[in-house]
Amino acid sequence: MSTSTPSALSFTETLSLLSLALASFGIIANTFRGDGEPLIASLAFSGIAYAASYAMIRWLGPTFMKAGLKGKDMSKVHKKEIPETMGAVCAVVYLLIIIVFIPFPFYKDIVAATSGGGNRDVVIELEHVQTGRFLHRFPHSKLASYLSAILSLQSVSILGIGDDLFDIRWRHKFFIPGIASIPILIVYFVDFGVTHIVIPIPLRPYLGGLFDLGFLYYVYMAAVAIFCPNSINILAGINGIEVSQSLVIAFLLILNDCFYLLAPYPHPATDSHLFSLYMLLPFIGVSLALWAHNWYPSRVFVGDTYCYFAGMVFAVVGILGHFSKTLLLLFIPQIFNFIYSAPQLFRLIPCPRHRLPRFNARTGLMEPSVTEWQYPPKPIVALFLKMLHHLHLLRLATNHEGQITESTNFTILNLWLVWFGPMREDRLAIELLVMQTLCGLFGLFVRHNFALWIFESDNWTVR
Repeated sequence: MSTSTPSALSFTETLSLLSLALASFGIIANTFRGDGEPLIASLAFSGIAYAASYAMIRWLGPTFMKAGLKGKDMSKVHKKEIPETMGAVCAVVYLLIIIVFIPFPFYKDIVAATSGGGNRDVVIELEHVQTGRFLHRFPHSKLASYLSAILSLQSVSILGIGDDLFDIRWRHKFFIPGIASIPILIVYFVDFGVTHIVIPIPLRPYLGGLFDLGFLYYVYMAAVAIFCPNSINILAGINGIEVSQSLVIAFLLILNDCFYLLAPYPHPATDSHLFSLYMLLPFIGVSLALWAHNWYPSRVFVGDTYCYFAGMVFAVVGILGHFSKTLLLLFIPQIFNFIYSAPQLFRLIPCPRHRLPRFNARTGLMEPSVTEWQYPPKPIVALFLKMLHHLHLLRLATNHEGQITESTNFTILNLWLVWFGPMREDRLAIELLVMQTLCGLFGLFVRHNFALWIFESDNWTVR
C-alpha cells in the first residue's frame, strides 16, 4: 500500500502509471500498421483504463468526500471515513474506453469500404452512385451490438449513481436493470432472433429436438439482466468482495472465450467470443485499479454503481455473445446467495437495514450478524427456522421457554462464518473467492464435458 497522502500518487506510482499509459498508446499506434489488430488494441486500451482509473480514484477521493459521498468502515476498530461511490469513476472510464475502441473491430471494414481500401480505381456507374458503399457490406449488426451494449451500460450506471446518491429502496430498483437491457434485447431480436432451446436426448421422444420458447426467451434474458447486477450487489459487505468476485467471473469468462478462439477457425462462435473479450478486457483494467484501493484494508468503497455496472457487463456479454446459460454456471455462489437470502429480501422474515457480518472489536474477527426477534415468530416461521438450524444453514438463539430470540442473517457471508467460525475480514474474502473460483471452474468443466451426455454435441466442438 502506498504511504502517500490519499489524494496524491507517489513518485513510483506516477512513473509506473505513466509508463503503462505510454506503452499502451504506442501499441495502439502500432496496430494501424497492420489490419488494426483489435484484440491487441483491446489489451492496450485495458492498460490505459487501469492507469486512468487508478489515478482518478486517488485524485477524486477528497472531492467525493466533500460532496458527501463518504462512509465509515464498520468492520474496523478505528471507523474513519473514506470515499464512497468510486465505482462510478470506473464506470465512466470504462464507457469512454469502449467508445474510443469501437473503430478498431471494424478497421478492416472501414478500409475496405473507402477509397483507401483499393476502391479508388473502380468505375462506379451513375445509377449506382446513390446506393452507398455497395462494394463492401459493412457489418451494421455487429456495430449495433456495441452501441446497444454502451446504451445499456450507461443506463444501469445512472441507476447505480442514483442509488448511491438517494439510497433507493431495493424493491424500487430491482427491476430497473431489466429496462436498461431493452436495447440489447432489441439487437438480439433483430440480429439473431433465436428463441429455440435444444432438448436433452432423454426428453426428445416427448418434446422433439428443439422447443421454441418464443417471447418467454426474452423474458428469460431480461431476468438474466436483472439478476446479474442485483446478485453482485447482494453479495457484499466486506472489503474487496464486490470487485474480487467480479474479477473472478470476468477471468473465467475470458477462459471460456479462449476455448473458442483456440478452436480451428472459422468457428461459428468466434465473433461472439471476440466481442466478449473486447468488452471484458477493459472491464478487468478498471476493476483491478479499483481492487487495489478497495482490498483489505479498504481505502475507498465501491458503491452500488460498481455492482450494477459490473453485473450489466456480464449480462451484455452473455446475451449478445449468445452464452447466457454458460454465464449462469459462473454465478453459482450468487444464485445460492440469492435463493438463500430470499426469505429476508421478500420480507417473509424480518430484514435489517444492513446484513453484513458483525465486527468483534475485542477479537478483531468477523462474526455472523443476527436479527433480533422482538416477538416470537409464527409457528410455521419458527418451524422453518428450526429446520434450517438443524441443517446447519442457520444459527438460532432461544430463551428458557424455547422461543426464538435471534437468528443469523440470510447471506452466504454469515453462513460461511456459521460453518467455519469467526475469522479475519480478509481471510473471509479470500475463502469465498477460492470457493467462487472452484465453482466457476466446475461450471465450465460441466459445460464443456458433461454436455455431450445429454446433447448430441457441444458447440465448442463444432467445426
